[in-house]
Amino acid sequence: MLEEVERWLADRSWSAADRPLDQLLDRKRAAGTTVSVVLPALDEEATVGAIVEVIRRELIEGLPVPLVDELVVIDSGSADRTAEIAAKAGARVVHRDEILPRVPALPGKGEVLWRSLLATHGDVVCFVDADLRDFCATFVSGIVGPLLTDPDVQFVKAMYDRPLGDTPGQGGRVTELVARPLLNLHWPQLAGFVQPLGGEYAVRRSLLERLPFPVGYGVELGLLVDALHTVGLDALAQVDVGVRVHRHQDGQALGRMAAAIYRTAQVRLSRGHLVRPELTQFERGPEGFVPRTYPVDTEERPPMAGIEEYALRRVA
Repeated sequence: MLEEVERWLADRSWSAADRPLDQLLDRKRAAGTTVSVVLPALDEEATVGAIVEVIRRELIEGLPVPLVDELVVIDSGSADRTAEIAAKAGARVVHRDEILPRVPALPGKGEVLWRSLLATHGDVVCFVDADLRDFCATFVSGIVGPLLTDPDVQFVKAMYDRPLGDTPGQGGRVTELVARPLLNLHWPQLAGFVQPLGGEYAVRRSLLERLPFPVGYGVELGLLVDALHTVGLDALAQVDVGVRVHRHQDGQALGRMAAAIYRTAQVRLSRGHLVRPELTQFERGPEGFVPRTYPVDTEERPPMAGIEEYALRRVA
């Protein structure tokens, strides 16, 4: 590991317990910083309501100063009761297609995160996946904390254990097989991140609006790499928030995720032409293995700072 990364691990890796909630509220009140929490959601009726309830109960209601000023669920076309349950639990629910309607929406998580910048106003934007079970408020307060207490920090990722079923530490298979090797080989400054693909991270809006967003599964790796090049390693940090329990994807879905992540890395390495932005996988049918070919996400959204509607909103 690079000496720079060893130093970074000592200086920029914390535990959520290092910053008690009362300390964060004092700093927030003094600085006047506003915080938006965004949950991108697609068919998450089983979990989204409990997450919203915990955030409202522990980080908004009954506090002298709410830690979270804005709690928004961006629904990207759920066929279940995700939007209804989230609204009933106390979130503001916005449909992806209602944001920036002049630009047709593309499928993908990164598309939702990019559009969320137009649907929120906080100085700090905190993303939380909507499929988490046994959710704890420290997933938000832990990663928001450094941004409220240290003006030099601009991007904070959560780190945690990821069990696979009853087996501890075996979750995050795409991280271990794809993302971690890519980062260690090509961006060794980022080798200290425990969960580089994790969906829980908080970022200053002033940085997010300057970054391009891959529209699909590559968004987490893309934002992390681009943040490194934009603000440098010392502006990045990570916070231990405990254990992350969520729904796991099957092997085929993980393959598609891995292809999108590899593509995101390739573009950042070369900004060159993709020879074949497709992935063929195999499924066994009655007469043997059947090939199924899927497109790999190739679209990226430009930095939000260059979008006319966003600029006009800031002037207003």
